[in-house]
Amino acid sequence: MLAIGCDQAGYALKLEIMSDLDKKGIAYKDCGTYSADAVDYPVYAKAVVKEILSGNAEKGILICGTGIGMSITANRYKGIRAALCGDCFSAEATRLHNDANVLCMGARVVGAGLAVKITETFLNTPFSGAERHARRIHMIDEE
Repeated sequence: MLAIGCDQAGYALKLEIMSDLDKKGIAYKDCGTYSADAVDYPVYAKAVVKEILSGNAEKGILICGTGIGMSITANRYKGIRAALCGDCFSAEATRLHNDANVLCMGARVVGAGLAVKITETFLNTPFSGAERHARRIHMIDEE
């Protein structure tokens, strides 16, 4: 299961991504927002994070104007590794090396076609499991 959320700036792009997920038969929970009306992005970042930390979702996608606010908010939670990606190489690398569980994107930065490809790359790339990468993730999670 995938959790997806956005603010008003990311609403149209979220709809595009959900349409593609529907075509591919990928299950997701829409955590809002549900319109282009102005909202506070941390509410939706927290909703997606909650789904992951509770075990209801394995991964998440967060979209705002730049992706920065969403990534900052999501990364405040232990166990969340949110990566802001604007290209497929970064999406692949963050899954392989960082086992990122939240993809953040900026709707004012990437177009719908690229966002769909970034999402596909993120969802289809496994964590490499290499010892050096696992060690580094453990170091991140240490308090």
